[in-house]
Amino acid sequence: MSFQALGLEARILKAVQEAGYTEPTPIQAAAIPLVLAGQDVIGIAQTGTGKTAAFTLPILARLASPAAGGQRRGTRVLVIAPTRELVVQIEENVRAYG
Repeated sequence: MSFQALGLEARILKAVQEAGYTEPTPIQAAAIPLVLAGQDVIGIAQTGTGKTAAFTLPILARLASPAAGGQRRGTRVLVIAPTRELVVQIEENVRAYG
């Protein structure tokens, strides 16, 4: 499985490559297609498995894609993190991928 096979667009694939990722982790392979399809996702995985990229990459892809038929499409996201330090890490990842 590759990130390209998950349906991510070229700019995001470039950011993934620049971040050093070569293939998606199991949580990424499971979550990315669901988020791209607009489904709600709750994921649980160990530290260091790429959970942040699992939700951030498809969110950025949805925000970057043009709306069908010229109509504005909304994207709503709620990310809950237990500590301020984790929020900072998430923010840094969003900036790196975006």
